Amino acid sequence: MMPTLTLLNKKQRALIVTILAIVFLMIVIVIGVVLDKESISTNLKHRNASPTFEHPFGTDWLGRDMFSRTFMGISLSIGVGLIGAFGSTLIATILGVISATMGKTADRIVSWLIDLFLSVPHLVTLILIAFTFGGGFKGIVIGIALTHWPSLARIIRAEVMQIRSAEFVQISRKMGKSSWWIATKHIFPHILPQILVGFMLLFPHAILHEAAVTFLGLGLSPHEPAIGIILSESMKYLSAGMWWLAFFPGLCLLFIVRTFDMLGENIRILMDINIDHK
Repeated sequence: MMPTLTLLNKKQRALIVTILAIVFLMIVIVIGVVLDKESISTNLKHRNASPTFEHPFGTDWLGRDMFSRTFMGISLSIGVGLIGAFGSTLIATILGVISATMGKTADRIVSWLIDLFLSVPHLVTLILIAFTFGGGFKGIVIGIALTHWPSLARIIRAEVMQIRSAEFVQISRKMGKSSWWIATKHIFPHILPQILVGFMLLFPHAILHEAAVTFLGLGLSPHEPAIGIILSESMKYLSAGMWWLAFFPGLCLLFIVRTFDMLGENIRILMDINIDHK
């Protein structure tokens, strides 16, 4: 009775945290979308202003409101993370299923690709791919999609191989069910929770790596209010005592990444999935 009660309380806490995290992220996205772009226009009369009620995050050297720039940058990062994580999850699902169902040759090739990508740090490969595709939004999205799939692909491969050998799948085969029927009725419903949780856990990695590459000048355009660009530009002014230029954007980025991480972990708890995603 006690283990059941403990598990129930744990799931209840996970559900509450999940709801709060989703509400928080929706508020951040809505704020970033509804903010008027005029608020980040140049206004030299208010330049280098420290945080006030009118400008909670202060203003920069061009008089642009840092609160608006930060939330627009966070919304942009979430959009990049969403597209990049979706692409990476799609690649992981396709390769994981191919590896587990298309024979030993396909399994060797996919396993070799997984080991190859895991042997090089994500950030290094991401920079090379983003640079190859010319940087910008397209380059960073393609880079994220092509570098964050290996761990999830390995998990999906193992899950599909386990399901294929399950007794209910073997019975379906003996009953004459087609491979497509087995895939849609047995395999895909079982790996869907892993795909969903893996997608959510890719988000914080994607957002952080996008900010890092943009900070280095190989990501989004300097004209975009991206967090990486804001942090990169603010480095030149920190020695002049303008601490708010980096503090608030960096803190907001940390909160967003941590929120997505908590969201993925609590969805994993709600679905009773054990995923060690790195």
